[in-house]
Amino acid sequence: MIKCVVTGGAGFIGSHLVEQLARSDFQVLVIDKVFPPPDYLKRLDSTRVLFWQCDIADEYFLRKYLRWFNPKYIFHLAAEARIQPSFGNPDEYFKSNVLGTRNVLKISREIGVQRIVYSASSSAYGEQKRMLLEEDMAISPLSFHPYGSTKRIGEMLMSDMGKMTGGPETVSLRYFNVYGPRQPAEGEYATVVGIFLRQQKNGEFLTIVPDGYQRRDFTHVSDVVRANILAMLSPKVGNAEIINIGTGVNYSVWDAVKIILGVPVDSDVNQLIGSGLCKMLEPRRGEVRQTLADIAKAKNLLDWEPLVSFREGIELTKKEFY
Repeated sequence: MIKCVVTGGAGFIGSHLVEQLARSDFQVLVIDKVFPPPDYLKRLDSTRVLFWQCDIADEYFLRKYLRWFNPKYIFHLAAEARIQPSFGNPDEYFKSNVLGTRNVLKISREIGVQRIVYSASSSAYGEQKRMLLEEDMAISPLSFHPYGSTKRIGEMLMSDMGKMTGGPETVSLRYFNVYGPRQPAEGEYATVVGIFLRQQKNGEFLTIVPDGYQRRDFTHVSDVVRANILAMLSPKVGNAEIINIGTGVNYSVWDAVKIILGVPVDSDVNQLIGSGLCKMLEPRRGEVRQTLADIAKAKNLLDWEPLVSFREGIELTKKEFY
């Protein structure tokens, strides 16, 4: 079996990737600082999926585990996530997202890893004056929030410590608003779709921040997993490419609310507020007005395009959530 490592493999996206790899001809080592692993991963074939608790910022133990396992591929998903928590704890974001990524690259070069697929973020684009968001456009992190900035540095490390300096092949996938089963639904790391589904389930207001007209390119987790595996296998990448993984279609937050509530798309938002289904909250720092991925590069280099529409993805997520 081909050996691969998934850092952050106990998390939302990582756990879906681990499951898919386990169904194929791979032996997977999950490295995550969360332990024990979640029950849905414990149920996987123990001859195919192994778990080690390790903070990627701990170079000594990371080296120990990677040397022992000797993987061919690494999917690097481990990171401190989300914009809002990063304002209050920038040091932790730098430690995990920059020093941790540097450790993964450094040790990968030492042990001869062939390729690293890095989970980057569309947050690196910041507030842009035009859409579509193209990989070669100038980066303008909004307020230079610690999350977007540290994820952008991760992309730079993939180039600087990758193939061009004797390290592994690398490719960075910029995710756009990933949602789906197991997405965080509570706390400061919760995603907007997860929050709405939790609130609907509990009979609560759906909370809109700030006006509901900001637009997002929502991408189902199954499409993101497939992009990772294609990026591992594609002969067209490995030279520090940056590739958008989105849908090329965006929806407003109000669109998402209406789909989740199951009301007509032309429903009056004021009626939704007045009826007690929704309420407005104050704006949050670091939020951009719009994201929309140009996915031509993904189609060309990975032969990838999204298969799950937003409406279909919401229904699939509801089944798992409830």
